[in-house]
Amino acid sequence: MSFFDLSGETAVVTGAGRGIGEGIAKVLAKAGANVVCAARRAHEIERVAEEINEAGGQAKACATDVTDLAAVEHLADFALSEFGSLNMWVNNAGGSAVQAPLVDLDPAEWERTLLLNLTAVWHCTRVASQKMNEGRILNISSLAAEDVIPGSGHYSAAKAGVNMLTKTFAKELGPRIRVNCIMPGAVPTEIMMEALSLKEDDLPGLEKMLRLPAGRLGTPEDLGLAALYLLSKEAAWVTGQNIRVSGGH
Repeated sequence: MSFFDLSGETAVVTGAGRGIGEGIAKVLAKAGANVVCAARRAHEIERVAEEINEAGGQAKACATDVTDLAAVEHLADFALSEFGSLNMWVNNAGGSAVQAPLVDLDPAEWERTLLLNLTAVWHCTRVASQKMNEGRILNISSLAAEDVIPGSGHYSAAKAGVNMLTKTFAKELGPRIRVNCIMPGAVPTEIMMEALSLKEDDLPGLEKMLRLPAGRLGTPEDLGLAALYLLSKEAAWVTGQNIRVSGGH
């Protein structure tokens, strides 16, 4: 038997130009999926799509601002027009590089963070569900949704909202569409490094401090493989779950 085969199916991955989104896009493509790479920076997603195609996969790039509802509608239509179907949607775009106590946080940053990390997930899921006959949706949240990180309360609030959207959408869209969520742990992406003011030289110290049972920090491919499971037919009985993929943290 061939497990985790996504041949003939189409996946949209937002925030696919780097980091975890890039890792997810590349793993899904290796599993046979047609992948639409979406992000605001066109040059980044064009690079990822090109690397997927050069490796023998099928990918297209579609520059998208997920906070723009019309752009999200266009993204879904682009996937359908390019590949003829829409079967999977990964809500990965997000992040906040701002660190501040909640009482000192600029209200404009609160609004920006919730728009990108929560409201956009709602919009994307609504649009995707309307364009799918049957399908799977995967949200990328954060350990910050459950763990207190001083200075990141705005981001935590948004990601906690994503966790509840996951459960609610799973109830409302099932059984036609499964909805799950991954909460990544310490994966040294550009966004994480910027948010925590870390440099490459700081990573061994971070790894030692965390003392993860898995023995190391995570990689984008680690998250991609977890995403592959949740988006595959092998996870047909898994929906409405917020799963920590964190090396044991």
